[in-house]
Amino acid sequence: MLVIPPASALPQETLDFANRMFDAAREGNSELLLQALDAGLPVNLTNDKGNTLLMLAAYAGHAELTRGLLARNANPNRLNDLGQSIIAGAVFKAHDEVVRILAAAGANPRSGKPTAIEAAHMFGRRELMQVLGAKEGDIGANVPTPLSIEPKTSSP
Repeated sequence: MLVIPPASALPQETLDFANRMFDAAREGNSELLLQALDAGLPVNLTNDKGNTLLMLAAYAGHAELTRGLLARNANPNRLNDLGQSIIAGAVFKAHDEVVRILAAAGANPRSGKPTAIEAAHMFGRRELMQVLGAKEGDIGANVPTPLSIEPKTSSP
């Protein structure tokens, strides 16, 4: 059985290194991060909020780094501690190229809360609905509809 020590049990140098890798993902520093992964850094490393390197890179809109992480087997379906998915985060931040990359890599547009499909609907991102494979039943009554696509009512 694999026992993972709590972060508090790790040496400060290890924590500092991990934080540099999370910063590299946020900043799109592909050279540093991919080199560390190729040297043995776990590709699905998560921070204290459950965000993976892929989630941080995708949320920041770094398409090439997203491709590089996926090529190294980063899990596109990992949820963070709040139950948010990587692809829904990319939809929320309007990083369409990253959304397409994640969808092509098999990211589930129906996982997390809200789902990527629900996020695309809420923000009126119709062009992404097809990319995400939206179909009838994906949008429940509890999902807000943007004013721009609500049915018009006639005034008296």
